[in-house]
Amino acid sequence: MRSYISRVEGGYTAPSLSTLEKFAKALEIEPYQLLFQGEGRPTSPRVPEPTSFGKPIKQLAKLYETMSSTNRKLLLSMATKLAKH
Repeated sequence: MRSYISRVEGGYTAPSLSTLEKFAKALEIEPYQLLFQGEGRPTSPRVPEPTSFGKPIKQLAKLYETMSSTNRKLLLSMATKLAKH
């Protein structure tokens, strides 16, 4: 487990969503705090009602879980770059 955490910290692998949730639980923090850099709580984006995107979100989470570590890392990198713009 120690070497896995080291690989995550070094950016060599990207954890699954369930692993991120386990890390957050072990650290007694909210999962978003593992990904959010800044002061306070992030503001909520304006999104449609949950009923209109519930199924696509579940599908996305399922696809993320089946991705290779390399693809997860690429996806997270792209999302980070998009969020900065």
